[in-house]
Amino acid sequence: MMAATTETPRRSVAAGARTGVQKFGTFLSGMVMPNIGAFIAWGLITALFIEKGYFPVAQLGGFGTHTVDGQEVPWTGIVGPMITYLLPLLIGYTGGKMVHEHRGGVVGAIATMGVITGSSVPMFIGAMVMGPLGGWSMKQWDKLWDGKIKPGFEMLVNNFSAGIWGGLLAVFGFFLVAPLVSAGTQAVSKGVEWLVSHDLLPVTSIIIEPAKVLFLNNAINHGILTPLGTEQVQSAGRSMLFLLEANPGPGMGVLLAYMIFGRGAAKTSSIGAGVIHFLGGIHEIYFPYVLMKPQLILATIAGGMTGVAVLQMTHVGLVGSPAPGSIIAVLAMTAPGSHFGVIMSVLAATAVSFAVSSLILRFSKDKGEGDLNAATARMEEMKGKKSSVASALTGAGAGAAASGPIRKIVFACDAGMGSSAMGASVLRNKIKAAGHSEVSVTNSAIANLKDEWDLVVVHQDLADRAAQRVPSARMVTVDNFMGSPRYDEIVESLDEQGAAPAEPQSAEPVAPASAPAASGSAAAGSSAVGATAAGTAGVAAAASHGTTTADAPQDGVLSARTIVLSGSAASQSGAIDEAGRLLVDAGAVEPSYVESMHEREASVPTYMGNLLAIPHGTNEAKNLISSSALSFVRYPDGIDWNGKEVKFVVGIAGKGKDHLSILSKIAKVFSDKTAVQQLLDARTDEDILSILGKVNG
Repeated sequence: MMAATTETPRRSVAAGARTGVQKFGTFLSGMVMPNIGAFIAWGLITALFIEKGYFPVAQLGGFGTHTVDGQEVPWTGIVGPMITYLLPLLIGYTGGKMVHEHRGGVVGAIATMGVITGSSVPMFIGAMVMGPLGGWSMKQWDKLWDGKIKPGFEMLVNNFSAGIWGGLLAVFGFFLVAPLVSAGTQAVSKGVEWLVSHDLLPVTSIIIEPAKVLFLNNAINHGILTPLGTEQVQSAGRSMLFLLEANPGPGMGVLLAYMIFGRGAAKTSSIGAGVIHFLGGIHEIYFPYVLMKPQLILATIAGGMTGVAVLQMTHVGLVGSPAPGSIIAVLAMTAPGSHFGVIMSVLAATAVSFAVSSLILRFSKDKGEGDLNAATARMEEMKGKKSSVASALTGAGAGAAASGPIRKIVFACDAGMGSSAMGASVLRNKIKAAGHSEVSVTNSAIANLKDEWDLVVVHQDLADRAAQRVPSARMVTVDNFMGSPRYDEIVESLDEQGAAPAEPQSAEPVAPASAPAASGSAAAGSSAVGATAAGTAGVAAAASHGTTTADAPQDGVLSARTIVLSGSAASQSGAIDEAGRLLVDAGAVEPSYVESMHEREASVPTYMGNLLAIPHGTNEAKNLISSSALSFVRYPDGIDWNGKEVKFVVGIAGKGKDHLSILSKIAKVFSDKTAVQQLLDARTDEDILSILGKVNG
């Protein structure tokens, strides 16, 4: 099931920079996301009980005074202490724990207390500095005396070292860090105020909307906007910053356009995606629709700018971060008196995004009729990451070869809440329906992954980061979490795991998760189909997307009459026609099966690496197959296959359940570089048959 990720030198710098930014942003948001419930609790208490709240209560809201021993004393309430102490301490503890477990969390919280008391503003940014600093520095100190403490003195040394170092960091934070962070926070606040006063806040959408589809949405929202917005609420009672990224309008406009003007799988799936996005608040669900047609980023920018402009004109805001970004959560966190403006902001953003998306879809040749998997090539171009197409087809990411039974599956995403939770739920239901009660499925943020899982499912754009966390786990990558065909393939693997012992592994090794792929397309193909188990699950995925488990193959699927040593086609389309005509002439398929081969290619390119492409019909065209057969066409000068060089085109028609077994045998051959070279050097049909004889075995 595994495939390596390859990158050209020109692309690797951009990909590395993007991954670095993602990691930093994820680390920031990782300190906030686990504590988002506390932020919501504070926001609700603020909305309800402050002086301008729905139900003002002085004792809770912290306004007004009361008499104590004949003196008027202000009410403290719980709104102020929560934002001043509770929330920063939670962030500081979480940041320290992310670096050095519970011990780092304790020292991080102590250090955070120093910046809290050393400043007059809420110290969210200070907590994001002191928490990780406390955890990291304590970790370095612990390394110094690791293994050197005499038995019986461990607790004494550990407690005193944490206490002494935490106290020193608190003093350091009080006198040095707090003033610097306060000055920086005030500068940022003035910058936001300047944008608002000059009506330029909508311009931030030019940065925010593209960054969202690069999986920086959680970093932007919870790492930057939530702390700034929370501080604004303390002084103004509301903040529009909470809705700059979380507004569901821009994404909903794109999905509505696909519902009306899209075609094929994109059109049909957009309805369910719209429900999940707008009501469920999982914004990642619309990213692949934008990546299928990158021009649509203009629609989300226009929608985002419109939504922010409406917020500015109506002077409304929220009292806390809506997490997830559901319209339900947005309305629940809306400040008193702001509901009309907030609703208008969402509707206006949706309308403008829909209008621009509709124009783009209506006046373009490609109206999104392809499967969402077709977004892969555009995703690589837009994000500067070059992955093997085999990885997209097989649903594999960088990972080790399959070994051992699959018992623990984890879905990993940036925050570990939205898209991964949805994907885990979908797969869990499929696995349960298949009767595999012994398999557990859960979800997690990438930053929280530990190398203890049998199988990791992750969005293909986040695979590099996940592979670093779980180098020994098998990995499956998907391009959307709602209805990926990878889920059926995982269930099929579990069926095979429970039905019979695994086939012997191919002698060709598979690159481990942490190892870089060998250069060239050959390495990509070898990694994709380097072992029997991997080849069966991986290459079969390219030919099936929803077909059934392998049965015993028929004999003679490849014969001399379906072999051409020097193809006449000069293009990808012509090569598909040539391979298809051989199947038709052999009496294996109806002539219309060739059309379905082109349809499949339009939705999912069938390049597999190692100079091989395997065009085949759609699942709906199986009734056009009368018998299982293969065609083999060699192109000595090569064919351009969506930017990849192809010299072998193997047309496939699998009757009934034969396809998986056939593809498994093809995988064994093309994972062997020696065999590939022999196919290049072969001079007769008999030479080809002797090399590919396994497919007839």
